[in-house]
Amino acid sequence: MYIDNENFEKWMEKLSKKLTEIGQDLKSLINTDTVFDENERLLDNQDLAFLLKASFRTLQRYRAKGVLPYFTIGRKTYYRASDIRAFVREYADSQTYKQFEKANQLVYQP
Repeated sequence: MYIDNENFEKWMEKLSKKLTEIGQDLKSLINTDTVFDENERLLDNQDLAFLLKASFRTLQRYRAKGVLPYFTIGRKTYYRASDIRAFVREYADSQTYKQFEKANQLVYQP
């Protein structure tokens, strides 16, 4: 297949425009610092399963019961650290919570 200089330049111009658009989209995603409070941390399903030493199915059960607040973006599930703290405080004994807090450094400092 042969591409002459004119077609090649047009193709490169289209590619350059598309890359610029993608770069702008990425910048808008990166600049989301103002969406959440600076002390707020988000965990995804895998992070929380690891922290709580629970299965994905267990987390799904908690969500279905309404005891574990969450939100989704696309098809991915996220949890706020403050919601997780409240969940652990309510459903774990105080000793377990202290161990969890220490191990994961989730101490909230206003």
